[in-house]
Amino acid sequence: MPQDAGSTIDKIDAKILRVLQKDGRISNLKLAEEVHLSPTAVLERVKRLTRDQFILGYEAKLNPAKLGAGLLVFVEILLDRTVHDVMDNFKAAVQVRPEILECHLVAGGFDYLLKTRVADMTAYREFIGSVIWTLPGVRETRTYAVMEEVKNVTALAI
Repeated sequence: MPQDAGSTIDKIDAKILRVLQKDGRISNLKLAEEVHLSPTAVLERVKRLTRDQFILGYEAKLNPAKLGAGLLVFVEILLDRTVHDVMDNFKAAVQVRPEILECHLVAGGFDYLLKTRVADMTAYREFIGSVIWTLPGVRETRTYAVMEEVKNVTALAI
C-alpha cells in the first residue's frame, strides 16, 4: 500500500481505517473490539492517523434527491487561456459555489471537470447560465447529465 515518504501504517491501522470508512460513527469501544485492542490504544492510533492526515474528517452521507439536488451533472470546462491568473481566478470562483461538489484540473482535451448537483434540468439550465458561464475564463463547456448512478462510493481500497 503506497504512502507518503515517512508515513507508515501497520495492519491494525489499516483495519481501523477500513472500519471507520464503513462506519465513521462507531464508538471507540466498539472499534477497539473490532480491531482487538484496548480502547486507549485505539484512541491513540486514531489520533495519530488523524494528525498524520490519513483521516481527513467525518461526515454524514446525505440523500441528494430528498434535499433538492437529485440531478447529478458533470461539466467539462475549457478555459480561454491556461495562464496562472486565469486558472487561479477560476479556482477561487469555484470554491464559493455549493452546487459544485468537485473540481478537478485534468490532462486532456479540456481543463477542468466539475461534478455538480442541482434539483432538475430546469435548475441546471439556470445554473449553467448564471454560474458556469460567469466563472472567470470559461470559453467552452460540455455537459453530461447522469441518467443512472451505477456506483457511488468514497471508500478507498486499503
